[in-house]
Amino acid sequence: MRSRVTTLGLAVAVALPLLSGCSSMGSLSTYGGKTAKVAEISNIGDYTADSALAEAKAHFKNGDYGYSAALYKRVVELQPKNAQGYVGLGASYDRLRRFDLSDRVYVALHELTGSTVQYYNNVGYSYLLRGNLSAAMTNFRKAATIEPDNVVVANNIQIVSNAAAASRA
Repeated sequence: MRSRVTTLGLAVAVALPLLSGCSSMGSLSTYGGKTAKVAEISNIGDYTADSALAEAKAHFKNGDYGYSAALYKRVVELQPKNAQGYVGLGASYDRLRRFDLSDRVYVALHELTGSTVQYYNNVGYSYLLRGNLSAAMTNFRKAATIEPDNVVVANNIQIVSNAAAASRA
């Protein structure tokens, strides 16, 4: 399933780590969690788009979201039409709880790719992380309409349904 999650850009998880090794704490976000900062990489200019993308994926997989954000940002700077770069950058910002930045990235992703399963799933997951279950479900349902048999989207819908049921109990 890991490769499928990479393709979709976001893992389905109930327990969500907020920070990784070198990320530093920032201000409180709207939903009470703490934001974290994008890592500063001194030799970022030495990275090609391909090397930055490969390293960004590895950092994201390891939970090093500050570093993955910096590297995905390098990818989109070098290749402004690289959808994988935008997907990873938005997901990294979401995990850092920098929703102000991920919102901008998702606008750019939509302009680049249109209304895809990946777009709606990622935006839905962003809203899930913010605690906005209604907006999350709306986006997951749009993704499911496009690709009804997508397991990741179905799992995300189930997570939102379970969370909504728990909040009513």
